[in-house]
Amino acid sequence: MATVTTAIVSDLHLGTVSEADLARRPRVLERLLEVAEQADRLVVLGDLIELRERPATAVLDDIAPVLGAIGDATAGKPVVLVPGNHDHQLVAPALERERLAGIEPLPIAGDHPPRPGDLADRVAGLMPRSELTVAYPGVWLRDDVYATHGHYLDAHLTVPRVECLIAAGFERFGTHLGPDGPQSTADYEAILGPIYALAHSLAQNARAHPALRRNSLSRNVWKLTTNGAGNSRNARVRAALIGRAAIPAAVAAINAAGLGPFRSEISAIALRDGALAAMADVVDRLDIAADHVVFGHTHRAGPLPGDSDGDGWQLPSGTQLTNTGSWMFEDSFLDGSGSSNPYWPGRVAWLDNSGPPRLVTALEADDFS
Repeated sequence: MATVTTAIVSDLHLGTVSEADLARRPRVLERLLEVAEQADRLVVLGDLIELRERPATAVLDDIAPVLGAIGDATAGKPVVLVPGNHDHQLVAPALERERLAGIEPLPIAGDHPPRPGDLADRVAGLMPRSELTVAYPGVWLRDDVYATHGHYLDAHLTVPRVECLIAAGFERFGTHLGPDGPQSTADYEAILGPIYALAHSLAQNARAHPALRRNSLSRNVWKLTTNGAGNSRNARVRAALIGRAAIPAAVAAINAAGLGPFRSEISAIALRDGALAAMADVVDRLDIAADHVVFGHTHRAGPLPGDSDGDGWQLPSGTQLTNTGSWMFEDSFLDGSGSSNPYWPGRVAWLDNSGPPRLVTALEADDFS
């Protein structure tokens, strides 16, 4: 059997207002195109496009050259697009058509062909030389390797991110799932789908407040409680007050309202551990019988040197988790430690006919500094 090499990237967020999406920078795009050219198959594991900040037409106009270049680099090759939470609208019309046609339940892996007029069809039109398919909520890359964006983990994450809080509220007051929570893809979509629809709708409304469109509250809180807010005495005092008093009090109130259990710790370790535990919950509830599950969403790559299976990367079932990281410049999380930082941008998960996914860093500081 011929060797098929798959390159898996995630979270490019093309079209962000902040321009933290590095793939629009020429040297970074060159590195991404090198990856695409080396691969026999390219998998974009969610959040290819940032559709929560601006109208979709404006975003597509801005990123058309990038998508065209990727399409040229993957000419004649399969490109699998797995939508995430920030570009859920790429699959939402197809899901709605399937629901209206009575095609349920949503399997954990399946193709959802777009129709003319769909956003996904417009993306395909910008990459006409690629063999583009849309898979959702995940895709089997080998019999033993399952890949998904990973946004379903927000239904279980104990770190009080804004989207997780909204999901908890909607699960309790907007669904009839009961105390056991989501048990199927349909359950996860029932909790999270309305959030994604609202976020997309707000982005299309030029009159909506920018703070609502950008959904940056969680990142701003992180900055305020870490050295991202500055190293002055006032900054340190403010971080201490927020981290030791305001956040615990707010989380206690949230838990008392029955939306938890959430934890007040929002350190880098807490974010990693919470995300891995939540992803393990998704794998268990959806009965994903795979030796390897690859996901993105959290922007925290792993396992990396220094990580261990005991951190939660290997599940009790034996399934190994791999996170692809992102292609975003996360100034809130980068601390000057260089490419060893788990939030360093530009990682690729390479997958061959056999063996585990291999995480490789495609970017150096000179590529985007």
